Amino acid sequence: MKAAGVGDVWVMVVVLAAAVFTATLANDPDLLQDVCVADKSSGIKVNGFVCKDIANISADDFFFAGIGKPGLTNTTTGALVTVANVEKIPGLNTLGVSLARIDFAPDGLNPPHTHPRATEIIFVLYGELDVGFITTANVLVPKHIKAGETFVFPRGLVHFQKNNGDKAAAVISAFNSQLPGTQSIALTLFTSSPPVPDNVLTKAFQVGTKEVEKIKSRLSPKKK
Repeated sequence: MKAAGVGDVWVMVVVLAAAVFTATLANDPDLLQDVCVADKSSGIKVNGFVCKDIANISADDFFFAGIGKPGLTNTTTGALVTVANVEKIPGLNTLGVSLARIDFAPDGLNPPHTHPRATEIIFVLYGELDVGFITTANVLVPKHIKAGETFVFPRGLVHFQKNNGDKAAAVISAFNSQLPGTQSIALTLFTSSPPVPDNVLTKAFQVGTKEVEKIKSRLSPKKK
């Protein structure tokens, strides 16, 4: 076997370094101190939030009671997401985790969406759901899940949860990001500001302008 030359060694070093660097970027950056409670009053913008002075933090920075009770599901989709991320719990800053609670009325739907910065795992508190995600090869991976069971949605892939039963359902979602981000497919395309041009939507969905305007009017927030 031919011994590796200096050039080959450097190639292997570069490949290994790239692999390590890529793995490092797979989730939120690691923290460099015990805590970094988000200082939301700071005008400084970074990839995350500026830390509060350690002398000014309190237990309340790490506390949130918002997902202990069912949310109101009298929404247009019959579902409500209550987030417990860094915007609600400042102490999550730099910790790379967050939670959410999703409540479903009978026939409720958490519409197709993605989380660009996190993988999601859900635990069913009660009820039953039909869930699934779609791979980049356009393959649907569906599953019917019930109380006590879990399901994982890989980072960045389009996914949904639907309550096809006649009883309420609820799940707790966990993410490997302090701020996973959510892009609802329908809302992103039909209610963006400025709007996506109609000729893009009509061609993408193979429908007419009237259909596009009808969808936009139904999805847009109602003006008071």
